[in-house]
Amino acid sequence: MTTIKKEISKGFELLVSPSSSSQKDYLLSNFSIPGDLQLLDFHLVKNSKKKAIITFSISKDQKAKSIPLAPFGGFYILEKIQSDSLEIFINEITAYLLEIGINKIEITIAPKPYEGYYDLINYLLFKNGFSPKNLLCHQFFLGRKKIKKWVNLEQSKFQSKTQKQGIKIISDSINNFNFLNDIRQWNMERGYQMNFDENRIILQVSEYPERYFLISVLDLKNPIAHCLAVKLFPDTLYYFLSAINPKSHLKNGGDILLYQLFKLANEEKVRLIDLGSSDLGNDVNHPLMFFKSRFANDFSNKITWAKNLS
Repeated sequence: MTTIKKEISKGFELLVSPSSSSQKDYLLSNFSIPGDLQLLDFHLVKNSKKKAIITFSISKDQKAKSIPLAPFGGFYILEKIQSDSLEIFINEITAYLLEIGINKIEITIAPKPYEGYYDLINYLLFKNGFSPKNLLCHQFFLGRKKIKKWVNLEQSKFQSKTQKQGIKIISDSINNFNFLNDIRQWNMERGYQMNFDENRIILQVSEYPERYFLISVLDLKNPIAHCLAVKLFPDTLYYFLSAINPKSHLKNGGDILLYQLFKLANEEKVRLIDLGSSDLGNDVNHPLMFFKSRFANDFSNKITWAKNLS
């Protein structure tokens, strides 16, 4: 499709165009589900300046989802915006999608540490007929200086843990994908289901190798634990996949992986570490949340909103 401009109230324009990765900080903004019809960017524009953006993947069954299979999609506010202008943007998007035959909209809003207008966005979606479909609680460690202080305080303790066990830890860019087989196998042996798409991860790493980091624990050169970290934004680090070989004798393996994650975050000078959600199907994974709480200083919910248009 060609770019569409539509004048709306208060001097704003709605700009709809095929999705472009240009001038986007969010790593996964250009990945849709294979087989979807198209990926569309919606911009709110005033005086030639883009004020807000959201990207939708349009499926064959006429559903619009904000970047499906990514950790989140949602609205990103690029410049200061008033509540009435943001509400106009939401309603104009809904009207446009209805006009092209969309029957359902789903929007997964990024947790608050990623988007300062988080509360206002959720409020306006609720007031404009969207209903919460799913909610996940993410745990975070926030603050560039706090990350640096934490690493300095914990360094000697974790160095002692690794030396006593005779293990080696490496943290580097990804050169091969054997670790994905390890993660899947080790988690299956523990009775956990792993549903990640290996081909999708390989594609993303190939396109953005500078945004992905593999942390591995080695025993006599053999990997016994892995953790995959992703810079979803240039100044954030997301704890994506991890596993420890259940047959190894590694002690405090989860702690060691997370210390190395914090060390990496400090080296990369990020402002937040996203430790992700902790669910077991429809239930809360309290043991995992407790474990992460020792490495977190904040919580924020990730809400998926839905609205039927037909």
